Amino acid sequence: MRISAQIHNQEGKHKVRLTTNDQTRSMAIAPKETGFGSSASGGELLFLALATCFCNDIYREAEKKNIPVQSVDVSVEGDFGGPGDPARNVVYRARVTAQASEEEIHSLMQHTDQMAEIQNTLRSAIPVTLTKIEAVSV
Repeated sequence: MRISAQIHNQEGKHKVRLTTNDQTRSMAIAPKETGFGSSASGGELLFLALATCFCNDIYREAEKKNIPVQSVDVSVEGDFGGPGDPARNVVYRARVTAQASEEEIHSLMQHTDQMAEIQNTLRSAIPVTLTKIEAVSV
């Protein structure tokens, strides 16, 4: 699966485009009130990615185990220091309501935590490399 994310930002405009395996869609995120930048911080979007990954993966893994899931609630929180400091104390909590025993649901949740791609990406601390920069003078 190949995923890409693009943003275009200029005063009063913030456009987000997401592409997975040649399927592209947009996501509505307003610009900052000042007009420049995104109203959602990178930290907020990172934590949203963690929550979204666990949620989606619960449904995927539950289907494999024939467990009908009715709802998923995920909350992620952590701390950021000053500019350039990485996140720390990142924790998440989840609640899953499903047609299965509590033991089966608990097992599903533990299994999904080990399968969640975004969680595993952060846990492995992969390098992120800036490969190209362009400066345009006006």
